[in-house]
Amino acid sequence: MEKHILKYTKTFTFECGKTIDNLEICYHTNGEYSKGKKVVWICHALTANSNPEEWWDLLVGKGKIFDTEKYFIICVNMLGSCYGSSGPASFNADAKRKNKSTNHTNLYLLDFPEISVRDIVEAHKIVRNHIGIKWIDLIVGCSIGGFQALEWSISEPDLFNYSVLIACNARVSPWATAFNESQRMAISADSTFGEQNDITGGKKGLETARSIALLSYRTYIGYEITQKEESEDTFFAHKACSYQQYQGKKLASRFDAYSYYYLTQFIDSHNVGRNRGGIERALSQIKAKTICIGIDSDVLFPVEEQKFLAKHIRNAEYFEITSPFGHDGFLLEWQQIQRILSRSCKL
Repeated sequence: MEKHILKYTKTFTFECGKTIDNLEICYHTNGEYSKGKKVVWICHALTANSNPEEWWDLLVGKGKIFDTEKYFIICVNMLGSCYGSSGPASFNADAKRKNKSTNHTNLYLLDFPEISVRDIVEAHKIVRNHIGIKWIDLIVGCSIGGFQALEWSISEPDLFNYSVLIACNARVSPWATAFNESQRMAISADSTFGEQNDITGGKKGLETARSIALLSYRTYIGYEITQKEESEDTFFAHKACSYQQYQGKKLASRFDAYSYYYLTQFIDSHNVGRNRGGIERALSQIKAKTICIGIDSDVLFPVEEQKFLAKHIRNAEYFEITSPFGHDGFLLEWQQIQRILSRSCKL
């Protein structure tokens, strides 16, 4: 897929009321849009980029369920990410010029405005209008990608034929917020994060935050399968320790703590009922044929949350996939997802 950078020439106003100029939005497509092709819009999860052929490669590509030869496929990098769209890692010329920056770099870092789900969806709308897309045949989002797909399905109900919501909910739960705050506490405990000397600040804190997050993404059974000690006579267990450290370092090598901090905050903004008369009323506005998919072992977004969506969205169906790997099942159980979509979505 091809990478694009859209430079938005107008002032962008965030839901929190703050503004920035020179907003940049990164997105990937499989070539140029043409009216003859059906549109599949993919919304990515927390630390992914806008190229789904990299992180959802078993479902996106030539001859696959999201066929890059058959459909026009687009994915937009979320605001706040460090993979091309404007965020804490972006150059902050205005703040430096006005001597308003509280950090010691030419980057936004903690001076970037707080981001909400609705801000990210507004960026999607800017890209859609820029390309000239009038109708989206299918929008799909997993995890916090599902937040975006759901929010957009509510705000522009006449735009979509199908909306596929995988392992997400209508409002962030106290449980998820507690995980997010624990991660932010870990990042803030790294003194280099608050110093804001450069984009590498908070690396050690980020490693710890990722270790915390993994516990919400996986399960007891999953760790028994993959991280159990090989010897019956092990003195001190170490395999799971090594795994947690490895995953922390792996993320810190490709992501920055400031973007991660902001994205966990954006999760806590998720509430489709805000200023819409409540969640149930908001969900009733959706007109798209909606596929809600839960993962039976997901402790971060339990299946009752997807069942709630299916109950309150008109023309919605609920499906459940089985996995020992919890929330990460949306990445790992691709065959089950493919079977559900093949039966339920007639593009």
